[in-house]
Amino acid sequence: MTLSAYRTAFIVGAGSGLSASLARLLHAEGLQVALGARRAERLAALAAETGALPVPTDAQDPASVAAAFERVESRLGAPDVVVYNASARLRGPFVDLEATAVRSVLEVTAYGGFLVAQQAARRMLPNGRGAILFTGASASIKGYAQSAPFAMGKFALRGLAQSLARELAPRGIHVAHFVIDGGIRSAARPDPAGSPDSLLDPDAIARTYLHVLRQDRSAWTSEVELRPWVESF
Repeated sequence: MTLSAYRTAFIVGAGSGLSASLARLLHAEGLQVALGARRAERLAALAAETGALPVPTDAQDPASVAAAFERVESRLGAPDVVVYNASARLRGPFVDLEATAVRSVLEVTAYGGFLVAQQAARRMLPNGRGAILFTGASASIKGYAQSAPFAMGKFALRGLAQSLARELAPRGIHVAHFVIDGGIRSAARPDPAGSPDSLLDPDAIARTYLHVLRQDRSAWTSEVELRPWVESF
């Protein structure tokens, strides 16, 4: 599958970091881009820059996710590249965690991935092509102390990606999971003084997503780990 075969990308969980880098890069490659977020009005500047369609999307709500895909499809055509970049964090001693807050983290980080991937697959399967990309984290492969809800959600998202890759790849849909093993650099979060390159560059991460999208189906990647070269693991 060459990138020219893709026409429309829908990035769910869009914001000012990795999602923005992906939107700019995919737009530069000629794709139409839709940006899904709970507060889509906050994406006005990015949408203007990239010509993207902002779409209100609550990843926890099946009706909202379905409506978001319908809006993208009606305006831009059915998305053939879907990126799930939404997640939620909750930290604290395990015995003190509030149950409803934990459930919300799981709904955003994992259940939302299921909802979005299901809507994407329903549109891609009739055409026998497409790509569904999931953004993971260090917590996808190792649970940290006082971070159980995030680990639970990211482990589940990784399991979803593995299951879908085995089910959908033989039917022409490229499913890949990206383990972002480290913090992502931003204007609000620069590299610490004296520790250059200790954070991942979001533009560099986006280029890796693009590389995966360009892969020939005879040698598809189903998972990539990215980390700063100075990171221990």
